[in-house]
Amino acid sequence: MSTAQVSDFLGVLALGSLAIGGLSLAGALAPMGPARALQLRPVLLRLGLAIAAVATAGSLYYSEIAGYPPCEMCWYQRIAMYPLVGALAVAVARRDRRGGWYALPLAVVGLGLSVYHYQLQLRPGQGSTCDVSAPCTYQWVDSLGFMSIPFMAGCGFIGVAGLAALSLRSSQYESAGGGSEPIGGQSMSEHP
Repeated sequence: MSTAQVSDFLGVLALGSLAIGGLSLAGALAPMGPARALQLRPVLLRLGLAIAAVATAGSLYYSEIAGYPPCEMCWYQRIAMYPLVGALAVAVARRDRRGGWYALPLAVVGLGLSVYHYQLQLRPGQGSTCDVSAPCTYQWVDSLGFMSIPFMAGCGFIGVAGLAALSLRSSQYESAGGGSEPIGGQSMSEHP
């Protein structure tokens, strides 16, 4: 498999993560979203763990197998992504309902770094503090015509952040006593 094929595959996964994250954030903010997410809560952090693990594996693929040297901004994004795997694995293993609190700050910081790095690539004339041998403005990957490595990392961070936020909101809803009532005031057997 060529690096271009792997990049396209990772690009499609990144778009899936972006969609999952966007839908999860919408669900966390919607009035009935947390109530509906109660049934999904057992898999929310597991899915976040899978996204973080794939993003970590993708980053290692690019540096260790494809031979792309990570720039300074790439290292900062790795500092935010790699611990997500461990934090979410512990939260999943312990069935910790507050596991989203471990992931959310790292995902939000990582997303900010990814957005900044992506815009550096789009407008390389700004200058940066990156090393000349591994410039932050150089785009090693151009998957599907618009996706670079920081764009894919940003999609991963959005996916993890959205799932963590929805997990936290559904836990908060259940703790407030909302989990004992049927969704929409009807029992599940009354839904069409």
